[in-house]
Amino acid sequence: MVERTDERWYEAELYRLMAEALITKSDRHDAERWLCRALRTAQKQDARHWELRAATSLARLWRDQDKRTDARDLLAPIYGCFTEGFDMRDLKEAAALLADLA
Repeated sequence: MVERTDERWYEAELYRLMAEALITKSDRHDAERWLCRALRTAQKQDARHWELRAATSLARLWRDQDKRTDARDLLAPIYGCFTEGFDMRDLKEAAALLADLA
């Protein structure tokens, strides 16, 4: 649909959702690739909210794979870019994950 309509504002989130679906099917390798694609897309678009969501999902995956340091190193600077909106669900989830990774 993204390719057909060229509507790309939601593209990174679509990639992240694809990864989440793969995780539920225990396909963590392909999920990681989709999450990296989501992260790159959000960064390219300078879409901080989608970047945070992709990074949180990827950090959660890495935590579950015992890559805790990598997970924290990825998520902490992205979370640190936010200066407001800390009552939003996505920021609360990222903060909780960072606390778990500490």
